[in-house]
Amino acid sequence: MTNEEVIKRVVVTEKSKKLELQNRYVVEVARAARKHQIAEAVEKKFGVHVLAVRTVNVKGGLRYIRGTRRAVTEPTYKKAYVTVKAGERIEQV
Repeated sequence: MTNEEVIKRVVVTEKSKKLELQNRYVVEVARAARKHQIAEAVEKKFGVHVLAVRTVNVKGGLRYIRGTRRAVTEPTYKKAYVTVKAGERIEQV
């Protein structure tokens, strides 16, 4: 698995913005990616030093849209909480 295939996107939510103050960033990654692959990909893509990686498998499923009768199936995905060295940042475009 190449570094381009590992990282899908940087997640931007209220929680991820709060974690940035602690030098932690949330990244959506490929489901087959391992922690050492994620760390290597983040270091090469963003030019930072990774101290730790924690991963979470987010279960997809049926979600109901509020105010309508529609239901949407969301996919299962994997995200990683990446801790970088103090003073370094991941620039989000």
